[in-house]
Amino acid sequence: MEMINNEEKITRALLVCVDTGDYEPEASLDELHELVRSAGAEPAFSLTQKLSRVESATYVGSGKLQEIADLCREQELDLIVVDSELSPTQIKNIENATDVRVIDRTTLILDIFALRARSKEGKLQVELAQLKYMLPRLTGKGIEMSRLGGGIGTRGPGETKIETDRRHIRRRMETLKEELDEVEKHRAMLRRRREKDGIITCAIVGYTNAGKSTLMNTLTDAGVLAQDKLFATLDPTSRALRLPSGVSVMLIDTVGLVRRLPHHLVEAFRSTLEEAAQSDIIINLCDASSEESRVHLQVTRDLLDSLGCGDTPVLTVLNKCDLLDDSLLAQDFNSYIKISAKTGDGINALLKAIDDNLPVRMKRVTLLVPFASAGIVSEIRDSGTLLSEEYTADGVAVEAIVDEILYARVRDFERKPD
Repeated sequence: MEMINNEEKITRALLVCVDTGDYEPEASLDELHELVRSAGAEPAFSLTQKLSRVESATYVGSGKLQEIADLCREQELDLIVVDSELSPTQIKNIENATDVRVIDRTTLILDIFALRARSKEGKLQVELAQLKYMLPRLTGKGIEMSRLGGGIGTRGPGETKIETDRRHIRRRMETLKEELDEVEKHRAMLRRRREKDGIITCAIVGYTNAGKSTLMNTLTDAGVLAQDKLFATLDPTSRALRLPSGVSVMLIDTVGLVRRLPHHLVEAFRSTLEEAAQSDIIINLCDASSEESRVHLQVTRDLLDSLGCGDTPVLTVLNKCDLLDDSLLAQDFNSYIKISAKTGDGINALLKAIDDNLPVRMKRVTLLVPFASAGIVSEIRDSGTLLSEEYTADGVAVEAIVDEILYARVRDFERKPD
């Protein structure tokens, strides 16, 4: 049993985990600690029980349940957070035995997402995920959920409150889906416009608290909220980034991931995640200082695979390398890009890697276009990036960034450096 001291008087929580061998309990509990902190509570104690399988009625064994009840009473704890998804019966039985409110891991994550959502789309996605999780859990809540109608105009079989609640939730879910469909149509329209305009997109994905928002701010001065909390940034942010080659790309910051992310959330945020998946380049950012860094990288890779990103260039980038010894980095992560978004170390190497993985090789050129062929300048303006143009006695002096196809048309006008 572990005790965590915290002088601030806030909601004090007991964290409970059953180790069935399906995952690493210590790492999962450490993550649960951070989730509880991010939700604004204090993870005061944690308990782990090793079982071959969880108890269907009470999640933990009867002896451990009594230990939990005694600890909650002696330490005046306010909340029990279970590191798994619980059934309504399990929640009810634990609450009856301990007289303390119980939530599970999924409810906690949904609560944090609701706390962090700022955009209309983010709020819609969170509410839809919450309702999907709530709908099958309306059963087993007790007699108070099933009140028959009575009085004039309500005679007859009536309708239980639980059925009314179900119908109301389903109606609300349909409304949310329709609103999200409209948002997705707008997103698809913007994506088509970007493709038409030749805008290259680069998405930052990775485990929560890996430093995605800090990197975004370092690269673009985006002013994105960057805190040492899980899910500090929920809504995606897009900013323009100018690369050393002169090419501009659209950099997209995305919601962070956690192990065993509830499928309700994955489904609800699928459109947002697919926005990243459809990018031209993906940065898989990882906190190199975390003992779970390899697991974090794999969680992100698995999600990208599930979204069908096999053909998209993925740059594996290790952040917070200023916190690690150089020899350790060389030994364990030799093939990855190493940076510190906080100090700026390695940023130039990252920018070069993005340049090297652009979907169409771009070339910076200096041209002298004869007046008889001046129409080519308009083509550059439409299809490339016109950096400068100056009318001289011999023609139009142009500096531009062009792709391979356009370069084939203008190469005869290229002026080589002296």
